[in-house]
Amino acid sequence: LQTRLQAGQGYGNTLNCVLTVYRNESVAGFFKGMSFPLASIAVYSSVVFGVFSNTQRLLSQLRHGDPSRTPVLADVALASVVAGFISVGIGTPVDLVKIRLQMQTQPYIEANIKLNPTVPGFPVYQGPIHCFRTVLQKEGIAGIYRGAGAMLLRDVPGYCLYFIPYTFFCGWITPDGCISPNPSSIWLAGGIAGAISWGTATPMDVVKSRLQADGVYLNKYKGTLDCILQSYQNEGLKVFFRGVTVNAVRGFPMSSAMFLGYELSLKAMKRDQTETNP
Repeated sequence: LQTRLQAGQGYGNTLNCVLTVYRNESVAGFFKGMSFPLASIAVYSSVVFGVFSNTQRLLSQLRHGDPSRTPVLADVALASVVAGFISVGIGTPVDLVKIRLQMQTQPYIEANIKLNPTVPGFPVYQGPIHCFRTVLQKEGIAGIYRGAGAMLLRDVPGYCLYFIPYTFFCGWITPDGCISPNPSSIWLAGGIAGAISWGTATPMDVVKSRLQADGVYLNKYKGTLDCILQSYQNEGLKVFFRGVTVNAVRGFPMSSAMFLGYELSLKAMKRDQTETNP
């Protein structure tokens, strides 16, 4: 829904988008492009969370000589920025394939633009591997990383507004005297952090989605700035908030599960280490 609202044509609002997708493509339409992200999400999340936690440990070691010491806000922010940079390298090709698969059957109504021979409304790609291979052959590495600049502008501040609120809310919700937050505190803090992060990241998420969808049938945008200017000139400021509700709503359960899994995994590994090396 988020991709259709941000980069598609003819969707008035979220409900209209839901009904249109269901009417035209049935339930299968809601799962287009899912296989590639599903296959890579474990690697992506483990790398991002691993980079974040290890950067924090390194900074605590450099500052205080103790990697296990609770990081200060500046360390959390810097670790978030590093995680954001790393996420772009892994996430851009995955997002590109997902968006191309989701948008390849969407009609384009655009005057004075010469379309590629492929007829809009008919699938260009047979699946995620075919999509990746086709883009790589036709557009090269630059094509695979199309929209990376917009994704960088989304993810670097986005991860700061992901990990910093989580750290703050987790500490605030956790009862005094507890050494570590309980699962319910982690779940709630993670959900709030996810809703904040995804909600505020929506403007650059719109730009990224449009850049990556651009190229299925035509190349309308020359780059990030051109996409921002064209989108604003044609549709006004409101265009940058398309899909904000979907982003915020999906951000809560997704981030709750992510942080809960991360924290419980860390606790389990630390417990195993303690039992192995008493």
